[in-house]
Amino acid sequence: MENMGYYVALLLAIIVAFYIIKKVASCLVRSIVMIVLLVILAICYFYLH
Repeated sequence: MENMGYYVALLLAIIVAFYIIKKVASCLVRSIVMIVLLVILAICYFYLH
């Protein structure tokens, strides 16, 4: 329960990232953003878990 703030911030970051991706028309930029997002989530998971 002590990591609740972390998970809320992570959820907000995911929502914002999807909103930005939705606004971007280019497939290449969308792919790059998704890869960066997945890398950031993996780093957070392995270092904070």
